[in-house]
Amino acid sequence: MSTPSTTSPTSTDLSARQTWTRARGLLIALAALVAAGIVMALVRADTQHGHLDPRSADPQGSRAVAELLRHRGVTTRTVTTLEEATAATGPDTTLLVTTPDLLTDHQQHLMRAHMDSAGGRTVLLSAGAPSVSTLAPGVNADSSAPVSARAPRCSLPAAERAGTVDLGGELYSTALPGSDTCYPSGTSAALVRVNSPARGDTVLLGSPDLLYNERLDQQGNASLALQLLGSRPHLVWYLPSLDDPSASGGGGDTGDGEEGTERGFLELIPSGWLWGTLQLALAAVLAAIWRARRLGPLVTERLPVTIRASETTEGRARLYRRTNARDRAATVLRAATRTRLAPLLGVPPTEAHSPDALLPAVSARSTTGDRDLRDLLFGPIPADDAALTLLADQLDALEREVRTS
Repeated sequence: MSTPSTTSPTSTDLSARQTWTRARGLLIALAALVAAGIVMALVRADTQHGHLDPRSADPQGSRAVAELLRHRGVTTRTVTTLEEATAATGPDTTLLVTTPDLLTDHQQHLMRAHMDSAGGRTVLLSAGAPSVSTLAPGVNADSSAPVSARAPRCSLPAAERAGTVDLGGELYSTALPGSDTCYPSGTSAALVRVNSPARGDTVLLGSPDLLYNERLDQQGNASLALQLLGSRPHLVWYLPSLDDPSASGGGGDTGDGEEGTERGFLELIPSGWLWGTLQLALAAVLAAIWRARRLGPLVTERLPVTIRASETTEGRARLYRRTNARDRAATVLRAATRTRLAPLLGVPPTEAHSPDALLPAVSARSTTGDRDLRDLLFGPIPADDAALTLLADQLDALEREVRTS
C-alpha cells in the first residue's frame, strides 16, 4: 500500500508574515485606488444629479420655478434633443437652453436658423465663447465675474421690477440697436437682451443661479425668472445631452450654407472613459513606486545561525527545479567540476574553463574518449531532468577516476 507523499517546508518557503509584508503595499495601493474611484463617482454624481432640471427638487434643481410658472398658467415641457426643442417652439413659446456650450457647431447653426424664423424668445444660460457668436450674433463674451447680488441699472422692464438679483458668471457686451444690458460689472453685463428676426428676442444670462431651488426665494430672483420665462404661454426647457442624434452631424451642411466643424477625437470620448484612464494611470504610478522601493544594491548581512552546506545545496536545487533552470544547473555543475579537476591535473586556475587547456590533461588521466569528455565538461544543455541527473553522475564518476588514477 503506497503512502501519499507530502512536501515538507524548506527555508525557501514564505511564511504568512513574509507574504503579508510583501503584498501589503500593493493591497494598500489597490484600496486607495478603489476609494478614490468611489469618491470621484460620488462627487460627480452629486454635482450632476438634477442640475437645472425642472422636475428636480434638489438644491440645484429648478422644480420651484417650474411650479410657480404652472400656477401662472405657463406650460413647461422638458426636452433633451434638438429636434424636440425646435419642433415645440414658435411665436408663443420661450425656449430655455441650459447649457448652450454643450451643443456642437452643427447644432448651434440649426438652432440659430430656427430662432430666426420662430419669432419666440430664447433664453441662453451661461453661453460662453464656444456658442455665443453663433446663437447671439453681435454679442461678445468678454470675461467672467463671481455670482453676487447686483442691481439692474438698465431700462428693461423685467429687470427694473425684479431689482437686485443673484447674477454673475459670463459677462457680455453688445452694440446692437434696441438691445438691453443689465446687471453690469465694469463695462460688461451679466444680462443682455437682443432683438431677433420675426419679432422675437434672445436673452443671455451669465449664470443660472437665480433658477436654482435654493436661491429662488432670495433677492429678486423669482421675479426676474418668472418674467423672463413666463412672457409667453409655453416654455420649452431644453437640457442638451451628449446622446442627441443631431450631434453627429458636425461635418455636414449646417442648413445655412456654412460647413460645420468636426469634433475632435477627445470630445467624442465619454467622460467615464477619461476618468477610467486617469485611475489606471494612477494605479500604474502607485505600482511603480511600490516596486521601485525594492530596487537597490544587495546588502550583505551576517546570518543569525550557521546553515549547513547540505541545506544550502538543497534550497538552491529546489529553486532551480521550480523554475526548470536545467541550463543554469548544468552550467554550475560543469563549472564546479572543472574548477576541482584543474589543480589535480596541474592546469592553472585561469585555464580551468578553457577546453584547449583542460581537455588534453583530463584525457591523459581518463579512459573516456575525447569527444565524450568535451560533451561532458562543455556540452549542451540537458533536455530533461533525467538527463541532468545522468550528467551529475557522470561528472562525479569522472572526478573520482581522475583522483584515483
